[in-house]
Amino acid sequence: MKHFLFCLLIAVSLFSCRGHQSPSVQQEQGDTIAFKYARLIHIVRYQDHSVVTIDNPWKPGKVLHRYTLIPRDAAAQQPMAEGSTLVRVPLQRSIIFTSLHAALLSQLEAQQQLAGVADLKYMKVPWIQEGCRNGTLIDCGDGMSPVIEKIIDAEADGILLSPFENSGGYGRLEEVDIPLIECAEYMEASPLARAEWVRFYGLLYGRERQADSLFAVVDSTYQALKQLALTSKVRRSVLIDKQTGSVWYVPGGHSTIGQMLQDAQCDYPFADDDHSGSLSLPFETVLERAGQADVWLFRYDAQQPITRQRLLSEQPGYPQLRPVREGELYGCNVMTSMFYEESPFRPDLLLGDFIQILHPDIPNLPPLRYYFKVE
Repeated sequence: MKHFLFCLLIAVSLFSCRGHQSPSVQQEQGDTIAFKYARLIHIVRYQDHSVVTIDNPWKPGKVLHRYTLIPRDAAAQQPMAEGSTLVRVPLQRSIIFTSLHAALLSQLEAQQQLAGVADLKYMKVPWIQEGCRNGTLIDCGDGMSPVIEKIIDAEADGILLSPFENSGGYGRLEEVDIPLIECAEYMEASPLARAEWVRFYGLLYGRERQADSLFAVVDSTYQALKQLALTSKVRRSVLIDKQTGSVWYVPGGHSTIGQMLQDAQCDYPFADDDHSGSLSLPFETVLERAGQADVWLFRYDAQQPITRQRLLSEQPGYPQLRPVREGELYGCNVMTSMFYEESPFRPDLLLGDFIQILHPDIPNLPPLRYYFKVE
């Protein structure tokens, strides 16, 4: 009996001590921010911080990265989620590695919160080029081997970069005391899921209201366009992209482009494929499966609009394609348009192009933005 009372006193004592400990992130009750489409990102908001968990898209059930976002003006010592990276928000001197995120900062009105960029030669956003010319932004060099000293000199408070499977890490970037924000939105399973990551970036840059408003517009416009496509009495088939070298890359049926073509209510010859990326096919396979498509939509990279003559000079087999014979060719010049910079976070704009081209019987659609007929 005495032994039992002694153990009971010890247990009560231990419980009392634990009851006076400072609450950790895990012990507090937080509010989960609900995502409508995105599945790889999870955010829990607490009273004085937020915890962001990004799932590993290549290893189901594993975490790619976890962040504890703490207000910039909060006390230095704050509870941290286990295994997380501390990020002071809003970011004020971030570094970005893609033109996509540069364009997004424009939409969030957060241009002044950028300190520098990597891969400047690929940055088509005008204010980025101008900032590097006049010295308000720092050119940090090549994205694969950035100049670490310039990033440190920029007093960067966050680096936004894209993770890749089996990349082997980020080299010297992992040695500096600057949070690495892994931007994995491109691995989401649908166009709207990818676009919804704008809400995470709004949280990072203190632009939550702008981000929520932007996504609400994207979502509602996209859904309205889907419904509009259903009203068409025309259903056309479509061939996507063109041969590069000896291979023709076509979007898989479960890729974001493949899903957008489905939402545009067209016949896509590779819609039954379950790949979420691209298929690399020989010309003969594409000709066999899609050579009789009604419309050909392709991307290209050139200083001037492509001509029919130049297009046909690239592959002697192109004249066998029905869209070539009937003149239904539409090209998207990724050098002179903002296709890659805008469409991931504005899939509604791209869907509008698809519907206008594939459903000529639907009136009053906005002007084409990316794809234009090859004369």
